[in-house]
Amino acid sequence: MRAGLIFDEVGIGLRRNLTMSIALVITFAVSLSLLGAALLVRDQVDVMKDYWYDKVQVSIFLCTKNSDTPSCSAGAVTSVQKDQIKADLESLKPLVQEVYYESSTEAYQRFKEQFKNSPIAQNASPDALPESFRVKLADPTKYDVIASAFQGRPGIDNVVDQRSLLDKFFQVLGGLQKLALVIAGAMILVTVLLIANAMRVAAFNRRRETGIMRLVGASDFYIQMPFLLEAAIGAAIGAGLAALVMVGTKIVLIDRILTPQFTITPFIGWDAVVRASLMLLLTGLVLAVVTAFFTLRRYLRV
Repeated sequence: MRAGLIFDEVGIGLRRNLTMSIALVITFAVSLSLLGAALLVRDQVDVMKDYWYDKVQVSIFLCTKNSDTPSCSAGAVTSVQKDQIKADLESLKPLVQEVYYESSTEAYQRFKEQFKNSPIAQNASPDALPESFRVKLADPTKYDVIASAFQGRPGIDNVVDQRSLLDKFFQVLGGLQKLALVIAGAMILVTVLLIANAMRVAAFNRRRETGIMRLVGASDFYIQMPFLLEAAIGAAIGAGLAALVMVGTKIVLIDRILTPQFTITPFIGWDAVVRASLMLLLTGLVLAVVTAFFTLRRYLRV
């Protein structure tokens, strides 16, 4: 009977403050969607780091006839120079795990495969892509050892650390994540204020009912429960809408747009979406119940 009365009070409260309840749900949905976007970006960065840092290499690009660096003043790299560079790389084991030579033709084929859906692939030619040695290091942070040994040597045009390029890219993604978190934090603050205002209005509108309940000996928890459930229901619906937004993002943006266009990198799976959705639900419920509880202590006077 008591449970039935509580749910009756919840229904009355939601109908009486319908506009406020809708505003609360929408605000929750927006703020939690932004928080969910930040969580998905974080998971995407982690997936890409695990994938790319495992494949990171040092690229030693060899001189071509069109190279204009001082080390290439003698023209294109010779066979003797290539053999000596490879031998010197092999001598750096175990720091150097693998050494792979890539010809201009192989570089051109790989370039066409990676950018097959881009107009840039049609403007390249095999002569434009230099020969190179791709070096896999046991410890990618030891790039300076390779750079100091090979940068500026005759026959070598440039030494590039792919990790540094990846770090810049991941810094951009990290910045986007921080931006989403800042905006989500601002929206969550707005949500907290809206919850507090909604609870204050609800407590004022139902002061007669709560007064009667107090007179008949109802406990503080029993009087507060309908209000807490109203806030929790609003938070749960908002979290559900935010979860639908993430599902739509996964299906449309990631699976249908990004994955076919960027086949060279992995993307997050459904486990990340489920994990983020559960996090949003938990965050929304805790935020709503805690805010409502402390607001009611002030305005309900029970």
